[in-house]
Amino acid sequence: MENFGPPKHFRFPWPVNHTSLSPDGKLLVVVGDDPDGILVDAETGKTIMPLSGHLDFSFASEWHPDGVTFATGNQDKTCRIWDIRNLSKSSAVLKGNLGAIRSIRYTSDGRYMAMAEPADFVHVYDTKTGYKKEQEIDIFGEISGTSFSPDTESLFIGVWDRTYGSLLEYGRGDRLSPL
Repeated sequence: MENFGPPKHFRFPWPVNHTSLSPDGKLLVVVGDDPDGILVDAETGKTIMPLSGHLDFSFASEWHPDGVTFATGNQDKTCRIWDIRNLSKSSAVLKGNLGAIRSIRYTSDGRYMAMAEPADFVHVYDTKTGYKKEQEIDIFGEISGTSFSPDTESLFIGVWDRTYGSLLEYGRGDRLSPL
């Protein structure tokens, strides 16, 4: 195994909670302990544009595979969808039920996006409908994160609750398969 070392070091005026690199490797979304996230040049670390609209601190970000849109998840219980062609405001605001949006994942084909709250709820959106069609998955327990399988057929939800700790797999057709 090669030794990893820091090729770049970027400083920001607030603690960083999450970053996401665009599919082409040129842009970086940076969110943290500030209501505004920022879009940054991944090579230089220079701010391209602030991302204004959230009301609290952010914990998640994720690029759509198209490299044109990305999402940010915030403690204000929203996930905002951004389009790099117009960053003056988010193109959609998706609402959670109970808490901060702490995990965001797109399928490899970009058709679906999942956003998870810290407990009990994962929301799955159909991106082809402009995020208008949603399936809400209501489980019991603290959610540690989500991930789609590479073939886009399964959604995995990590539950870290002491009593109900598990890994849940949801497949197309709404079947639940505990592992």
